[in-house]
Amino acid sequence: MTSHVIPSPAAAPHALPAADAGPRRAKRRVLPGFGPSLGFTLFYLSLIVLIPLSAVFIKSAGHGFEAFWAAASSPRVVASYKLSFGLSLLAASINLVFGLILAWSLVRYEFFGKKVVDALIDLPFALPTAVAGIALTALYAGNGWLGSLLAPWGIKVAFTPLGILVALIFIGLPFIVRTVQPVLEDMETELEEAAAALGAHRWQTFRLVVLPTLTPALLTGFALAFARAVGEYGSVIFIAGNLPMVSEITPLMIISKLEQYDYVGATSIAAVMLVFSFVLLLAINGLQAWSSRRNGLEGRK
Repeated sequence: MTSHVIPSPAAAPHALPAADAGPRRAKRRVLPGFGPSLGFTLFYLSLIVLIPLSAVFIKSAGHGFEAFWAAASSPRVVASYKLSFGLSLLAASINLVFGLILAWSLVRYEFFGKKVVDALIDLPFALPTAVAGIALTALYAGNGWLGSLLAPWGIKVAFTPLGILVALIFIGLPFIVRTVQPVLEDMETELEEAAAALGAHRWQTFRLVVLPTLTPALLTGFALAFARAVGEYGSVIFIAGNLPMVSEITPLMIISKLEQYDYVGATSIAAVMLVFSFVLLLAINGLQAWSSRRNGLEGRK
């Protein structure tokens, strides 16, 4: 006859700590906790970003507001602001359209040489900017392969603001493609098929189904392309022509001031660029956050 042993109630409490040990071990993290991680993050961010940027403002303000304003608002410098920020916004806007088309083609279609095209998109990342500038200048000069074809039409690219635009488009395109491409890969095509089954034509499907999902990624790529274009120097300096009041970019003005040992002028121009860039990027990030919240609310409905 088999006997069953019933554990005494007094032995039960001794088994509880062993049962609770598993969750306690699960809470342990490989990396340090929130406090050390946040402290290291703030320290590293201050060392690499905040302190150098603060030094720019401190140096520019060290000689008074009059000296700062005189250096930052001269007609030649203001013309460089308009050229740099205007062409950067235009180049990022052009890349927004064609980058989306290129990312869409790479994700949704199969064609010969697709992997080669996908690899070439990253070429502006790996190519030294000076090499890119020399190559673009050689192509679009009056005696270049493309420049000679455009010359009979009266179109001059090299050594004009149009050449600067071409260089900024070249270096900014990968940012749009690489931010939109992963979102397109994760997007379910069943939503588009459902919209088509309900009678929506292609434009309605793109505007109401595809575009809201892609908007945050598009804005992120736009901000990255714009930020890169504003500070670009190497690929632009060769094709720009660098004519005063015509094709001088703001980074060139900073370099010119430094070569003349005019540190107040250089830091004053840099401070203005920092403020304008920060305001524009803040506006873009705010628009991106608003778009994400709006799409989330619409998704719940």
